[in-house]
Amino acid sequence: MSFDLTSEQRAFREVLRSFVDERISPHASYYDREQIFPQKSFDACVEMELPALALPEAYGGAGADMVTQAIMAEELARGCASTSVTMLFSKLGMLPVMNFGSESLKKEYLPRIASGEIQASYCLSEADAGSDVASMRCRALRDGDDYVLNGSKYWITNAGISDTYTVFASTNPEARSHGISCFLVEKAMGVEFPKHEDKLGLRASPTGEVVFHDVRVPATHRIGAEGEGFKIAMHTLDRSRPTIGAQAVGIAQASIDYAGSYMKERKAFGAPIAQLQGLRFMLADMAIRTEAARALVYRACATIDEGDPEGQLTYLGAAAKSFASDTAMSVATDAVQLLGGYGFTKDFPVERFMRDAKITQIYEGTNQVQRVVISKYLLK
Repeated sequence: MSFDLTSEQRAFREVLRSFVDERISPHASYYDREQIFPQKSFDACVEMELPALALPEAYGGAGADMVTQAIMAEELARGCASTSVTMLFSKLGMLPVMNFGSESLKKEYLPRIASGEIQASYCLSEADAGSDVASMRCRALRDGDDYVLNGSKYWITNAGISDTYTVFASTNPEARSHGISCFLVEKAMGVEFPKHEDKLGLRASPTGEVVFHDVRVPATHRIGAEGEGFKIAMHTLDRSRPTIGAQAVGIAQASIDYAGSYMKERKAFGAPIAQLQGLRFMLADMAIRTEAARALVYRACATIDEGDPEGQLTYLGAAAKSFASDTAMSVATDAVQLLGGYGFTKDFPVERFMRDAKITQIYEGTNQVQRVVISKYLLK
């Protein structure tokens, strides 16, 4: 099996790389420092029609393959990880609609996501039910032609910014994971956003609490059948985790690029530090790990494109996400080390790369949970 990029994918990468350098990277430090949504960067992405990339052509999207989507996630993250996650999470919010939603939901929401008119969020985690999804307390009770939602969700990307929220709630608490259902909820239905987090990294990507107090949701907004929510959630995460790996690869590549450039300019002992073998070897190891992570991410994405013929996607997605994110954290930390004292200051971007890398080891399933998934596959 080959993972060489096609000529179209290579051309897309080059165009996107220039776009990121010109329109995204210059704003990254400002939005990170001010901890506000990167509106200029988002608007630039809409101009490039990037929100449409992952959505089906039948609903106004571009219908791009997963490898191309990984290229987008990587290149955007190379310039601004917060902007990258903004593009990824609208797709995450819409994946249940694309794969399990009714035709009416697809027609109503997918074209508006594709055009950038609205954004979407994915509401699975709770304060006491992150990795342990079956313990969720958010409830949805049927009342005539509606469901009434009560409860809250934590750690929600784009909370308050997004217009729609794909919410997982229990319709049958006694059944635990088999009693979870999925709903598409509009902000205008009465969703509340009482708290936003002051975060270590991804500071330009709002993360907050999403609260439902007797929020009435039409039964037509249920995604899939009652009790299918857990299956929908896991199916969705299998198909989104590889792009978190791609985001991590982008952060790692940004770290390599900046550290390498710095090494050629910074002088010590009468010569550029790029001539010091110990530091050259550090940079080489950073590149080796990043190339390996990129290859694993592409393999997982190609498996999605091929329809997972060998049933390996859950395993490969977990492996790609965990290896790439561990790599990003390691590589970004080494970049700080290569810059020495300067790397520890906010005058240089490598400290932001290190802060942004950390969350890739945590969200969409911690890397410890990914290892549980991988070991289950290996020992089945």
